[in-house]
Amino acid sequence: MKVTIALCFVPVLAAVLLAQGPPPGGGRGFGGRGAGILGAGPGSRALVTGAPYSAVETVQRQQTLANGNEISTKEQSTVYRDSQGRIRTEETTTPAASSGKAARTMVTIFDPVAGNRYMLDSSTMVAHQSSLPAFRGTASSRPAPPARPDVTTTNLGTAVINGVSATGKQLTETIPAGAIGNAQAIQVVRITWISTELKVPVEIKTADPRFGNTDMELTNITQSEPSAALFVVPAGYTVEQGGDHGPGGPRGGARRGPNLP
Repeated sequence: MKVTIALCFVPVLAAVLLAQGPPPGGGRGFGGRGAGILGAGPGSRALVTGAPYSAVETVQRQQTLANGNEISTKEQSTVYRDSQGRIRTEETTTPAASSGKAARTMVTIFDPVAGNRYMLDSSTMVAHQSSLPAFRGTASSRPAPPARPDVTTTNLGTAVINGVSATGKQLTETIPAGAIGNAQAIQVVRITWISTELKVPVEIKTADPRFGNTDMELTNITQSEPSAALFVVPAGYTVEQGGDHGPGGPRGGARRGPNLP
């Protein structure tokens, strides 16, 4: 089975794009969302300030089934981050023509300054407000996660990826035979390039025999201050408390990508 995801970021991007539960089969592997737009790693709650940018996120999924049948999907989003670390993501969903439903745009605003998240539903003109979790300081001060004995790390140095300087790292996880009912050992490889300035992944490539290959790309990056109006609830919207009402949630650069350990 082959699964390919090309992510042209906003973790994300991603993020960015926060953690989703691990994949089925024992809860092992690099499953979950992978862009991590709030910090340098997916699922991190580190706050990045002083590094504004905007970009476009395109997510393409292609799954090849055992009988040769293929399933393909495509999603596109836009992301903005200002110098204060506030983030706005915009995603337009277009239902199948047979559904009779109109396309709608879901906008998510993360405001760590006020401690709130807003999900704006253009179809109802409602802004769903909820509190953000506590952040773990800045991305640069966040301690490295503890090493896992089943994961080896290879530093790939520095390179220009998608127009920005990035540092690369390869993680190789070995799942021993029998750990999840597997007859032979399974090796999962992920290569991540993280922008040294933006502290978000600009490229993630994962090869997982259980789920296929995943490719995530952050492109069309503009490193300038977005309009402050993008990070407030616009006039005409009704603010309601609570809930994840619609697609999205905390993201970056890539939802549904692999989790960094």
